[in-house]
Amino acid sequence: MNGEGAKLETGGGPSAAAAPKKEEEEDEQVVVVVAGKRLVYMWGYLPGASPQRSPLMSPVEVKIPPAVGSSWKDVSGGGCGFAMATAESGKLITWGSTDDLGQSYVTSGKHGETPEPFPLPPEVCVQKAQAGWAHCVAVTENQEVYTWGWRECIPTGRVFGQVEGDSCERNISFSAEQVSPSSQGKKSSGGTSSQSEARGGGETTKKRRISQAKQAAENSLQSDNNELSALPCLVSLAPGVRIVSVAAGGRHTLALSDIGQVWGWGYGGEGQLGLGSRVRLVSSPHPIPCIEPSSYGKGTVSGVNMSSEVQCGRVLGSYVKKIACGGRHSSVITDTGALLTFGWGLYGQCGQGSTDDELSPTCVSSLLGIRIEEVAAGLWHTICASSDGDVYSFGGNQFGQLGTGCDQAETLPKLLEAPNLEEVNVKTISCGARHTAVIADEGRVFCWGWNKYGQLGLGDVIDRNAPSEVRIKDCVPKNIACGWWHTLLLGQSSL
Repeated sequence: MNGEGAKLETGGGPSAAAAPKKEEEEDEQVVVVVAGKRLVYMWGYLPGASPQRSPLMSPVEVKIPPAVGSSWKDVSGGGCGFAMATAESGKLITWGSTDDLGQSYVTSGKHGETPEPFPLPPEVCVQKAQAGWAHCVAVTENQEVYTWGWRECIPTGRVFGQVEGDSCERNISFSAEQVSPSSQGKKSSGGTSSQSEARGGGETTKKRRISQAKQAAENSLQSDNNELSALPCLVSLAPGVRIVSVAAGGRHTLALSDIGQVWGWGYGGEGQLGLGSRVRLVSSPHPIPCIEPSSYGKGTVSGVNMSSEVQCGRVLGSYVKKIACGGRHSSVITDTGALLTFGWGLYGQCGQGSTDDELSPTCVSSLLGIRIEEVAAGLWHTICASSDGDVYSFGGNQFGQLGTGCDQAETLPKLLEAPNLEEVNVKTISCGARHTAVIADEGRVFCWGWNKYGQLGLGDVIDRNAPSEVRIKDCVPKNIACGWWHTLLLGQSSL
């Protein structure tokens, strides 16, 4: 609440007014509770920033734009070259690249290094937001979803824009090429995608019916890069579907509904959409069968597809409660604390003991019996935390991003036994492309992994293969969110 006080009055209630007041009670007593100001700190680097700008190797406060007339609400990390955070007013604030031809500049709303509100429709109030490499997705207070960025990440929906004061709205739909599920096995060795698939070239045929005026608006807003869509799209979901959280990967998106159903769209060539096949592009939200559809709903019991039940030897739960996207893989947590992974497995980031891709949601069986509460995913690695505050990591480890004290990859979850984490319980986790950040109880912050651009906030550019504490004076950490090459922290002033 930006330092404003909340008054708690005593002696003024109806019953007190009817009773005779004692002399010492005649003066109304007022207790003022001052809420500390919410702060956002950033460290690391936004690729494409002005050449004069050096990486931020230690936490630096980010000022909220005065025009917003609000305080910070949360941090959302950002993608490669841009950062995002939300204000209490519901405005999404973005900042980043100064390169007016780059994907980061367009995706961040063409905002430079000064934080500014992203141009969503004025009535939109953002509750949560996430970013992939070059696309963003946001959930509103009405449980609707907006997304923008790379075209292949934009599903069917209504697109909004504004040119020279004239707003335009249009419907957009894509036809998608899809590999038949019957032509692919459940698993396949990772790294088999061709270069054209990795770039997404030639995969979609775009079919639009819009006027010449709207076409001109689109052209003027989308720069010269045909891969980008600068306009936010209101995603078309099935009737009655209400989204409560979202996750963004390299080129795919997951959305979680209020009944615990996972929806996905975008690129799925390595199985990161969990549809059982190598779907090159899903152009409209599809339900991902993490749990048997008939069992969805937080008040229901039992039910899980038989393949998952056989894999794990137990019922996984009734609904999904958390989702996470990595570069080309995905993770979900069920209400019972089971962890399921799917997608690219070349570095063991699916935690299945192999480097195979997982084309369908698959239980991480080595974690059964451990209630997983948090999960985050990077480009090649996955981090999760249990209800006991223990941290497990698996996947690629070239820069120490697993925090295991070495650079060896792990294909099965490995418990972190770092001295720094012995006496703490981790509550919040986030992954950048190749680094990891966590908040433990008592508000302690730890980072590890790749540090070429100071994204660990330790005052240098030396990689760390074990958790190292980040200290911020007069700040109580509340949330942390990693971008690809930077880190954002939401805190509350302790002054």
